[in-house]
Amino acid sequence: MALIINHNMLAMNAARNLNTSFGALATSTRRLSSGLRINQASDDAAGLAVRELMRADVSSLQQGIRNANDAISLIQTADGALGVIDEKLIRMKELAMQASTGTYSSDQRLIIDSEYQAMASEITRIANSTDFNGIHLLNGNLSSTNHDGSSMKATGQLKVHFGTGNDCSEDYYYIQINDSTASAFGVGLGAGTGAGASISTQALAQTSLDVLQNAIISKDKIRASLGALQNRLENTVTVLEIQAENVQAAESRISDVDVATEMTAFVKNQIMTQAAVSMLSQANSLPRMALSLIG
Repeated sequence: MALIINHNMLAMNAARNLNTSFGALATSTRRLSSGLRINQASDDAAGLAVRELMRADVSSLQQGIRNANDAISLIQTADGALGVIDEKLIRMKELAMQASTGTYSSDQRLIIDSEYQAMASEITRIANSTDFNGIHLLNGNLSSTNHDGSSMKATGQLKVHFGTGNDCSEDYYYIQINDSTASAFGVGLGAGTGAGASISTQALAQTSLDVLQNAIISKDKIRASLGALQNRLENTVTVLEIQAENVQAAESRISDVDVATEMTAFVKNQIMTQAAVSMLSQANSLPRMALSLIG
């Protein structure tokens, strides 16, 4: 190569190599400081697209887990209230059995019936007051099979969404809870004047036994249905947790930086940058050699 002073080609070449090495060093620094292999689309355009979809799925799955756990809490609230109603119905049947025997007078049966009616009123009060996050559970609001979520307040059975899509077979369950008031069970004065309404006479007390038995069975069916659904939701939570964990692992393999590998590249780029700086300094001094030929 000729010794010239108009163009310093060696310095231009060293500067180009320095820019390349310094750019690679900046990339390694950015990755190591953020912990991410992909910090901008130019790092890996295809990987970025896949990563963002996976991140969306992970966030949706985690929210689905929270939704399912909320539904479990709702079911437990309803089941706890039904457990108390269960005690009231059992006591009402005990009172009906007591009033069915002939060893009590009419006045005594009226006293027994007053407690019977008090139990019925308490069942209705519990059913009307049991709510979860403002959603009444046992007053019949959730008894309809037709779910309508188009208005501000959804009607019919309650929809629990936990999947990442909107496929009913995979992404959500319905919670249906029948009316659990005393009148719905057919007991107490709110049920009318037929069997189960009162135990003020021996005959009414005897006919109320079958009604109370059916009421207990109806209540047990509601609790059994809720228990089965709670088991399904608990299994769903387990599956969602496994799914979220594995999608997160896949996203991590795409997105996160391998610190050991990147640190090796960082040291390499650091050495090459230092070498390029040194050589650029040397290349800039070479044209001065021409001065020794002049003068």
